[in-house]
Amino acid sequence: MIEEKIHFILKRLKDQGFQAYLAGGAVRDLFLHRKSNDTDILTNAAISEIESVFSGQRIRIVGKAFPICIINGIEVSSGRAGTGTDGFPESDLARRDFTINAMAFDPVSNLIIDPFNGRKDIEDRVIRFTREPLKRIEEDPVRMVRACRFLALVKGSFSLSTLDALHACRDLLAMGVAKERISHEIMKAMMLDKPSLFFRALQQTGLLPFIFPSLDRCFDLDGGIHHQETVFEHCMLVGDALPSRLPALRLAGFLHDTGKFDAATIENGNLTFAGHENHTQEVVKDLTGLRFAAKDISYINALIKAHMRPLTPETTPRAARRLLSMLNQHGLSYQDFMRMRIADKKGNLAKKPYTISEIRFRLKKLFDEIHRSCAFNINDLDISGHEISDLLNITPSPEIGRLKEMLFEKVLDDPLLNQNKELKKLCLSLAGSISCNKNRPLTPG
Repeated sequence: MIEEKIHFILKRLKDQGFQAYLAGGAVRDLFLHRKSNDTDILTNAAISEIESVFSGQRIRIVGKAFPICIINGIEVSSGRAGTGTDGFPESDLARRDFTINAMAFDPVSNLIIDPFNGRKDIEDRVIRFTREPLKRIEEDPVRMVRACRFLALVKGSFSLSTLDALHACRDLLAMGVAKERISHEIMKAMMLDKPSLFFRALQQTGLLPFIFPSLDRCFDLDGGIHHQETVFEHCMLVGDALPSRLPALRLAGFLHDTGKFDAATIENGNLTFAGHENHTQEVVKDLTGLRFAAKDISYINALIKAHMRPLTPETTPRAARRLLSMLNQHGLSYQDFMRMRIADKKGNLAKKPYTISEIRFRLKKLFDEIHRSCAFNINDLDISGHEISDLLNITPSPEIGRLKEMLFEKVLDDPLLNQNKELKKLCLSLAGSISCNKNRPLTPG
């Protein structure tokens, strides 16, 4: 279905004697039966003529080299930009990246313009550059990453000419490309049905070492005695098992075991990866180089480091509280921790996935402690630094912070101690040990 405001723009342009079409991603998604967030109207009206036709509407112009009109939130571009009107709209479509994006559709007359057989490529699930593959890549090397994303979108394959061009031009990805654009493509890929196809395409074309070398090095790395699949294959299974509505979590799933390459050792003739969750330096380096937001890097790093924390039938209430405290300190929710744990198990071909009852049992261990209103953060203590300062008759100092850390450890062991009166008693009893450690006397008031 075409939105009413899109119909309005198309019809008004046509009523004024201009040609107007839906173009690019909107047409592609129409034939893929997907809801599109990529609406682009193409017309042979000049920018000044578009402004005149839609005077009185919400309109603004963006871009300098190739200006685009935004009318009521819809992008309208002029086919005259840089090319004139000969062969419109074919001349504009010829400059698009892939055949599946080089179609135009007039929903008013139901006319489809498809000069490069993009509709057939959609049916055949083939990703093919429009006309000259090498030229399309040289115009914008990020199109190579987009090619891999579109392959994952259609769950298809590359044409031979496209695959050859990707192999031939892969080095261009390291030359002056805005890394933010690559990270943007990655996050869009995470919202697809099966993003592992994106990573497999990057690996197939030799692009993965330029984007995630930390993951690429795991391609042939054996999974060890606890897995039947390689580390790379395991990461693919885990990432696909996570929800598409949480792209950062999903990306963490695809990267969660990259530290196994650094942790790999042979013990008693077996390949092991003890402490691999702590080897995050390479994946953080990759994410930083791709200009991911600091909050996303911190989140992914924390998830990787936390994903091996045990939560089993033997987990005690004390251990559950410490797990929740660790998640709190890293800004992680127990929901995302559990999602990662469930996906990690599902992606291990040597083991059975968690059953619903096993998941509920583990969640209950966490819920029991959450519902007790336990302190999971040092700031949840029922005593402030000022109160400690007054109680011990000392000025604010690092010792107060150390004392709060000791109180917090006590409260994690016994949540009933998190009462102001009890904490004050503990302060008085612990003050001596702090003064001994610091060689600074603390004088209780």
